Amino acid sequence: MKHIPSNELREMSKIYRLNLINSITGYKSAHLLGSVSKEGNENVAIFSSVIHLGSNPALIGFIIRPTSVPRHSYSNIISTKIFTLNAIVNTQISDAHHTSAKYPENISEFEKTDLEVEKKDSWDAPFVKDSPIQIGCRYQNEYHIKENDTIMIVATIEDIYLSEALLQSDGWVQLDKGNIIAINGLDGYANPKLLDRLPYARPKK
Repeated sequence: MKHIPSNELREMSKIYRLNLINSITGYKSAHLLGSVSKEGNENVAIFSSVIHLGSNPALIGFIIRPTSVPRHSYSNIISTKIFTLNAIVNTQISDAHHTSAKYPENISEFEKTDLEVEKKDSWDAPFVKDSPIQIGCRYQNEYHIKENDTIMIVATIEDIYLSEALLQSDGWVQLDKGNIIAINGLDGYANPKLLDRLPYARPKK
């Protein structure tokens, strides 16, 4: 087994270290985050840091990288307090990946890809058409992480739209039925498949 100590990490080239550290922690969720500015400019961007924070109240969190450069998703969320999260399917991989390209604020990633806007009643922020899981979220708070100058956004889940084929009788959502992808590192896309579903674990007698 290869051993990589911290001093070697510090001496690595930037890209090699990025690839290594982003992939060793395993598969991450992949979402397209839809937002809109107060001026009406729509934005969609891929995020791999969305995490479950709680179910009652229903809370999610995700990480915004340092705002020393423009972060359109962040500025839109701060100004409007709303955004959407949209699961990504096999056929959207290339376009979803392209949303990480840096465009000016007045250029929508929807215009530069085949991703399509879907509007929902009472939601100004855009959803992504054909996403089998669409979540409307409202900003609640943010926490500065001083160690690397990133920001954790905390939001409530306000509305859920999902394909009924994925929803099981006990409320569990089977993602592989919808060809929903995950991210391995920064640029690897995978289709995890369900192996088993086990009952709630209790101490052995």
